[in-house]
Amino acid sequence: MPDLTGELPRQMTALRLSAAGLALTLEQPVPTPAAHEALIRVRLAGVCSTDIEMTRGYKGGFDGVLGHEFVGEVVAAPGAPGWFGRRVVGEINIGCGECAMCRRGLHKHCPHRGALGIMHRDGAFAEYMTLPVANLHAVPASVTDAQAVLVEPLAAAFQVLEQVPVTADSRVYVIGAGRLGILCALALATTGCDLTVIGRHAQKLEMLATLGIPHTALAGTAAYQALADNLADVVVEVTGSAQGIQDAFRLVRPGGVIVQKSTYAGGHYDLDTNRLVVDEITIVGSRCGPFPRALAALESGAVVVDSIVEARYPLSQGVEALRLAQQPGVLKVLIEPGA
Repeated sequence: MPDLTGELPRQMTALRLSAAGLALTLEQPVPTPAAHEALIRVRLAGVCSTDIEMTRGYKGGFDGVLGHEFVGEVVAAPGAPGWFGRRVVGEINIGCGECAMCRRGLHKHCPHRGALGIMHRDGAFAEYMTLPVANLHAVPASVTDAQAVLVEPLAAAFQVLEQVPVTADSRVYVIGAGRLGILCALALATTGCDLTVIGRHAQKLEMLATLGIPHTALAGTAAYQALADNLADVVVEVTGSAQGIQDAFRLVRPGGVIVQKSTYAGGHYDLDTNRLVVDEITIVGSRCGPFPRALAALESGAVVVDSIVEARYPLSQGVEALRLAQQPGVLKVLIEPGA
């Protein structure tokens, strides 16, 4: 099929973050894809806690288009025309391809990397975006846009299982029942482990029960005291706050593992390193994960995410979308550039 670059508009609408704050612009240039890249028309984009933290100073001074969770359609791919017209999601880290990390396949740890909508790279809260073809994954026909837009955070949830052995015999606690916490719970549930999710909002915990995760606890002193009688083999911390790691230490058994998912603008907390040594606790940082595994889980129905989506906004109301997403108890908010 022909390349459609010449038929595209020169300017587009985008949601930009700058020193002046978050604002909608109607005059963002439509990006031109390099030979190894694809130009993607964004169909849906998801608001993530990281996007919210970016507006609060996380990554210090990013100036560009926010957004890294997306599903879109390839409208140009100069060096790979076979991608034209395909519905895609994409990995957010863009390595240099030359450093020691990239040569080992660890592009997400490249010291020179860009990260879509986070660092050195315009993101998905726009009508169009570019991404290297190597980062793309085709979306199966049976997976809807509203499901596919959650592939990136679902892949991050499955990364826990890539890093830590979890079996049906494992006792696992997830601290935090927000957007990513729920996805972590759904990914962990595929193992059949003894899983309990701890959250601050009863309605989220009730929703988890309808998704097949009946063991939940409302965060608080009584809940932590009860759970401390049955310490976990693995605690996944995904609260987005410094308190989360302290709570994880209270709930992990000696010799157990804490998986930390939280990033936040502060980025610092007190840690009892004596207990870390005496109880031989392992802390694992966990970030981006396997897209193929997330896509397969959605396609097979092993993970069902539809009820997580709470609201959809047109891109013209993107500022309002982020404002809603940061309200306590709100789940996934989507931005629809074509609406």
